[in-house]
Amino acid sequence: MAAKKTGPKAGAEPLDDAATKAGFGPILTDFDQYLMGEGTHRELWRALGAHVLEHEGVMGTHFAVWAPNAQRVAVVGDFNGWDGKAHEMRRVGTTGSWEVFVPDVGEGNLYKFEVQGADGALRLKADPVGFGSQHPPEKASVVRNIAGYGWADGHWMDTRQARASREAPISIYEVHLGSWRRRWDEEGRPLSYKELARDLIGYVKHMGFTHIELLPVSEFPFDGSWGYQPVGLFAPTIRFGPPHEFRDLIEAAHDAEIGVLLDWVPGHFPTDDHGLARFDGTALYEHEDPREGFHQDWNTLIYNYGRTEVKNYLVSNALYWMEEYHLDGLRVDAVASMLYRDYSRPEGQWIPNKDGGRENYEAIEFLKEMNVAVYGAFPDALTVAEESTSFPGVSRPVNFGGLGFGYKWNMGWMNDTLSYMQRDPIHRKYHQDNLTFGIHYAFSENFILPISHDEVVHGKGSMLAKMPGSEDEKFANLRAYYGFMWTHPGKKLLFMGCEFAQPEEWNHNGELNWGAAETPKHAGMQQLVRDLNTLYRGTPALHVNDCQPEGFEWLNGDPQQSTLGYIRFGRTGDAPVVVMCNFTPVTRENFRIGVPRPGHWEEVLNTDSEIYGGGNRGNLGGVDSLAEPCDGKSASVTLTLPPLSVVVLRLRQTD
Repeated sequence: MAAKKTGPKAGAEPLDDAATKAGFGPILTDFDQYLMGEGTHRELWRALGAHVLEHEGVMGTHFAVWAPNAQRVAVVGDFNGWDGKAHEMRRVGTTGSWEVFVPDVGEGNLYKFEVQGADGALRLKADPVGFGSQHPPEKASVVRNIAGYGWADGHWMDTRQARASREAPISIYEVHLGSWRRRWDEEGRPLSYKELARDLIGYVKHMGFTHIELLPVSEFPFDGSWGYQPVGLFAPTIRFGPPHEFRDLIEAAHDAEIGVLLDWVPGHFPTDDHGLARFDGTALYEHEDPREGFHQDWNTLIYNYGRTEVKNYLVSNALYWMEEYHLDGLRVDAVASMLYRDYSRPEGQWIPNKDGGRENYEAIEFLKEMNVAVYGAFPDALTVAEESTSFPGVSRPVNFGGLGFGYKWNMGWMNDTLSYMQRDPIHRKYHQDNLTFGIHYAFSENFILPISHDEVVHGKGSMLAKMPGSEDEKFANLRAYYGFMWTHPGKKLLFMGCEFAQPEEWNHNGELNWGAAETPKHAGMQQLVRDLNTLYRGTPALHVNDCQPEGFEWLNGDPQQSTLGYIRFGRTGDAPVVVMCNFTPVTRENFRIGVPRPGHWEEVLNTDSEIYGGGNRGNLGGVDSLAEPCDGKSASVTLTLPPLSVVVLRLRQTD
């Protein structure tokens, strides 16, 4: 359990303690200094930050911070009346670190660093390695004793390597914690970590997802950034509770056999005065030149990845979340913005690399180092890149010339297929390549197929609103799209609310429209996603070869009729799966396709089923093959393809 708060209350007078004035001996070791200078301190959070401990027989808190160009640094807080003269810090070694031990300070005390910069100006800064923060808009760091959590997830940790494998079923539910549900009986507050541990995890388990992915929880000042502009990289946001309660959420997920991924943001940071910007009066974490160090799209600063200490800061932060919070992986945001120096910049507003090109060599090396460090320490982890270009080898191991990620979001597949689905069916026959082109590169990376929060904000409307036609046709189109997505090669990711076809686009200030989820058509969509997850997890042919070309083969498809078919294969001995898609509002009777083996083919899923809100048209639970060649196969089946539907058949295995 966390240590009990022992410091004075806010507004107390400065401590008048002889031991404080006399000072205490150093705590940072020469080895800490050596590793920090070398940029290889993989546990930087154990050296810097605020640590509750006993030192020279006295309980208190050790404060340490990196500010190499500062003239003077002091720790100020509610324990000394925010007086910068009360606890001045000593410079340690040659790395630019400062430290002080303050007795009688502990869990819950507020603090900042008062930094007199190289320019002589005084700045009040939050702790870059602080484990806790005040609730925004307040800006102080909070002493948090993160030691002593009694983890009880040993079984999960011992078995999670197989769950991150390319052969494993991975179906991810993307969640913004603040707007999943709210307590309207308590002024609309979001659920706490402990409430989410019960309600969110129970729901995700019920829906059959294998993982959840949390939009960033590293402390951030502005709600409207959704966490993508963090200030406290080492602090789980206090919006939902203190650090140990965030651990309760992770442990509840693991107890339910659900993995947890965290959106991680090493691509940029905000310009807020209390954050990293000009921390010691210089461009310490960022670049001096805005052509290298400022994102015009987001009005944020860019880390100086070429600086040894900055790279070490970020790599150690990745390891911190894995080590201290038992996270199962990291999804790295906006990787494309890191890889290219000219990202979203017109000519003349960016600086080429040393070879005159646009690649950001320093960011590339940082990403490689991060992945090597994470997989070296946690070989059962899962790192994911949101990378929207065709940069080669994103999910290839570093020793084979890649960036070293485990998986990459397939943004091209998402854009192409959504473009197809938004068209009126009468025009789809001219755009069949939007559905088929993805297979040409589907196995060049380890892909996740993402329908993320980015697709349902900023005027893009909801997934349901994107679909053409009448209300019934919109639902049928979306059901068919999800059927196509879950049977297509690649792991899956779906943003919250999309599973029940929320009619409105996402609003981070509210909650999901759970009322809609209780109506028949939306509940049918929810049931479909649950059944798709169950089928995907329980059918090796649909997940074992998600990243291997031998797991996929095209079948008869007629662009003029907007039909599409394919076979999915698992390991030797696994029952193959046949998928047929009909993206027109016309029933296709007596539609014959070849099948890889003779026998009885069970209709294991039909998106037109009545339980999903469809018309219940189909194949009466299955069909027997005929000894009639088709599609280059010696056997075939004749199907009824309902309008705007996907039909999934699986060979019945015999003893």
